[in-house]
Amino acid sequence: MAKLYFKYGAMGSSKTAQALITKYNYEENDLRVWLIKPSADTRDGEQILRSRIGLEARVDVIPPEQDVYARFQKEQQGKCDVIIVDECQFMTVEQVDELRAIVNDFGVPVMCFGLRTDFLTHLFPGSRRLMEVADTIQEIKTICDCGAKATVNARIDGEGHIVTQGAQVVLGGNDSYIAMCHRCYVRGIREHKVIRLHGQKN
Repeated sequence: MAKLYFKYGAMGSSKTAQALITKYNYEENDLRVWLIKPSADTRDGEQILRSRIGLEARVDVIPPEQDVYARFQKEQQGKCDVIIVDECQFMTVEQVDELRAIVNDFGVPVMCFGLRTDFLTHLFPGSRRLMEVADTIQEIKTICDCGAKATVNARIDGEGHIVTQGAQVVLGGNDSYIAMCHRCYVRGIREHKVIRLHGQKN
């Protein structure tokens, strides 16, 4: 039976790499994959999905106003065996419901990879809906610099301090965000610590 999967992790947990590896594994078994991402994710260009370790593939882009169910019927029905969604936190609530309907009506599994919460530890709307309607929810783990499990996607400003206000969506990678455990996150805010982002030189 087809399922809707939500695989979430903090920044740096190799979510995109896992999405691309999953795509490769399906295709290696002669199964057809529809790889999609929301249009909010433009870091690697509109038609490219690229992981930090260098894996990449062509991807179809879904604008927030687009009906994913209708596009599937028009372009992919009978042509794909699985749908893989990267950066699924940027999907709208309606689009998550449309993916759920594709699973129900067509028996096509949908695998969603993305963040659960934003830089203030609040659920993204798309992620909240996936937590509500997904059949299988799996955490992709990564660690804080202290060695504990990372759960927070801390946004860091130009001076190295944790950002505590601003827009929910600000695109960035290792140049703007770092995964932290909640204890280090709170301590960093209270003590106004300077946080060294990964890849930065001392």
